[in-house]
This record gives sequence, structure tokens and C-alpha cells, in this order.
Amino acid sequence: MVWSSTFVVAATLSATVGATVALVSPLPSIPGFLVTENEVATATESKGSTTSDAQPLNENTEIPSLLEYQIERPVNILVMGIDQVPETEPGTEEAFNGNTDTIILLRFDPNDQSLRMLSIPRDTQVMIPGVGMAKINSANWRGGAETAVNVVSNTLNDVPIDRYVRVTNNAFRELVDLLGGIEVFVPQDMAYEDKTQGLKIDLEKGLQTLNGDEAEQFTRFRMDEYGDIGRVQRQQILLKALREKVSRPSVLPRVPKAVQMMLQYVDTNLSLEEMLALVNFGMNLERDDIQMVLLPGHFSDPEQFEGKSYWLMSRRGRDRVVSELFEHEGHYVPVDNRSLNRVRIALQNATPEEDFLKTVSQDLREKEFRNLYVSQSEAPRVLQTTEIIVQQGDMDAAEAIREALGFGKIVADSTGDLGSEITIRVGKDWLSRQPQEQQSEEKAE
Repeated sequence: MVWSSTFVVAATLSATVGATVALVSPLPSIPGFLVTENEVATATESKGSTTSDAQPLNENTEIPSLLEYQIERPVNILVMGIDQVPETEPGTEEAFNGNTDTIILLRFDPNDQSLRMLSIPRDTQVMIPGVGMAKINSANWRGGAETAVNVVSNTLNDVPIDRYVRVTNNAFRELVDLLGGIEVFVPQDMAYEDKTQGLKIDLEKGLQTLNGDEAEQFTRFRMDEYGDIGRVQRQQILLKALREKVSRPSVLPRVPKAVQMMLQYVDTNLSLEEMLALVNFGMNLERDDIQMVLLPGHFSDPEQFEGKSYWLMSRRGRDRVVSELFEHEGHYVPVDNRSLNRVRIALQNATPEEDFLKTVSQDLREKEFRNLYVSQSEAPRVLQTTEIIVQQGDMDAAEAIREALGFGKIVADSTGDLGSEITIRVGKDWLSRQPQEQQSEEKAE
């Protein structure tokens, strides 16, 4: 029940800030359609009432079994978080016709019980039929959900997309506030004001609990070297923080209210049975079953497109993640025995020892790693276990690094240093592997 609630509410947040929004799509069906007629009759007879006395979902509602609804094959779902359209009412068709602030392609795979997510930056350069070269975030505005689905599929080597979910971003602040805020490490002071958008950002660096307004500021901040790509990463950070928050038993009573609140913010072509199957699937997921990857690429040069900024995807990187995450070969040709010297690795210190990365760099170079650099961004907290963070979906490289080290935990998301292919967040387990004499010398220095 705890993980089920985590799955549902985390997905709700994702819809508005750029993570697994598709998971919230089952929520509109729960209050009126989840219970079958036989289940309603059985429940009401035992209470001496009639079916007409059934009440909406609330804190005391007992959610019935979903075991009869199963995903029979892998399913790809496109999730779009829609920018607020001025002067529109929530829930109307017009409210879903804006640009897409968030684009995530998800794969629910019952074969290995996994959920894989590919974040597509909103500034990704694509071809839109009848328009030409444009940013991918305008596809929904120009032609609705069908056009957006076709553009994403064409961009990703014609990967099949089974269903879509569109969610407006109005619910974001309300949801976070309903949950009592979320704990997030803010990596730098964030200060920015845009009066034309009514946007004011004022956050201080450090680990803190953000309310709904502050969480929105955190994800909308773009005034750093990474721009929109930094936003995608912060969206994934918020998703992880939310998963941690809703795993607490104290949050469970608030879930029904969150479900009802989201009814007006979701548009999808999922059927009722498909929605229920996704909920059932999510109830059985573990944290390690979820992978989050950013579409590989780089920023365009300032003068390259008459001052317009684009995210230019790496075609080979695209081919790799589409093949590995969605099992769609497209044009990808695997390269055997890729040298670890070519993997760009960032190092982050998550130990109490300030200068420990010097020792780490030496250890790695002795193991034939060469393309190393120390990240300028800090690790959010001290870690007991070293994390090998897969920034661009290259799981083979991560596995090879862990094998070479003989320890470490692979984390399949994009919350490390954005300039890297792999970020190694060095934990205390690395420190404990140093010879005692060496540790004493380092402390003396």
C-alpha cells in the first residue's frame, strides 16, 4: 500500500514538473469506476445499504483488488506536461492546447517488471509536418496530442507509442502543499524575476523543505549554464524527493484528496481497463525497477540558428537509448568492447573528507580510467554507498565501471553532473577501502 501510494502521487507530481506523469492517468477513474457492480453490491449489503448510497473516495475508502487487470505486453506512453494557457478553464479542451513544458516517453515492461523513462528536452530540434524545423515543445500547440505523438515517434526512429497522457501544470503547487512540502537539496542560490511571466524565483542554497511555490521555482529556474537541460534534471530530482515523501505512512491519508484534486487536470486516450492495469503494475514496482534517462545531445552554438537555442540530439546516443530502453533497434549498431578511456566520468565527493577525490582520481587512473574530471556541483548529502549515476543511458559502461571497481550501486537517472556520461558519487564505502596507513596520512595532511 505504501509503494502503491508512492507510485500514484509521485506520478501526479511528475505530470506537472516533468517526470512520470502517465502514472497518474488512472486516478480519474478510481472514484466512479474502479469498483465493479458485484463488488459494490457485496460491500453495501454487508453494511445494510444500497448501491445508490455509495460515497466518493475518501480517507476511509477501501480500494478493491486490481489483480484482474494486467499488462500483457510492454506499453509505451507519451506524457506531456502542458504550459498554462491564459484565460482558459481547467478541464476544458482549450486548457490542453498549450506548449509542452515536459515531455517524457515511458515504457511499462511486464517482462522484467520495469519502468523506463526518457526525458526529452523541450528545446529539442525536430521537424514538424507543415511547419519545418522547430522546437519539439510546440508540436502539441500546433496540432494537438496526435501531432505531438507522431513527432516524438518520428524523432525516435519511429518507436511505437501506444497511448498519450496530457496534464496541465495548474496542480503542481497545490499537490506539493497538500503533501506538506518535499525535501530537496538546492545546489546553488537561485534568484531571477520575469515580470512578463509573473515569475519570481528566490531560493537559497542547501538542503531544505520546499512548499509548492518554491518547488515550482526550483524546476523553472533556467539562469545557469545548462538552461533547459538543468530544468529536466531538477524535475527528476523532484520526482525522487516526492517518492521519498509519499513513502511515509503519515502521507497516506492525503492520497484520496490528491486523487480527486487531479481529476480536472488530466487528458488521456487510455481506456479504463488500461488505466487499472497501470495502477496494478505500479503497485508491484520497486525503486530499483525505475530508470530515468535524458535524451543525449548538446546545446546549439549561439550564432548557429540566428540566435535561437536548440538541444541538438546525438543521433548515436538517440539510437542507443531507444534500443536499450524501448527495445526498438532502429539504426543502432552496438559497438563491442568500448574502451573505458572514452567514457567521460565526473566525480562528486559524498564523504566527510574534503580532499578525498584526489585519492579517488589516482585509484581510477590505476584502473585505466583517463577521461575524468571533478564536478563543480556538490553531492546533495553524505552517502554510505558509492553511486554510479547513468547520465545518458549507457548501462553497459556503468556495469563495466562497477565491475572494475568491485563495488558501488548503479543509479539509472540523470541527477549527476550534466557534462558527464557517468557521474561517480563517491561514498564512505570507498573511504573504508583505503589502507589504514594511507587514511592516517590524508588526515594528517
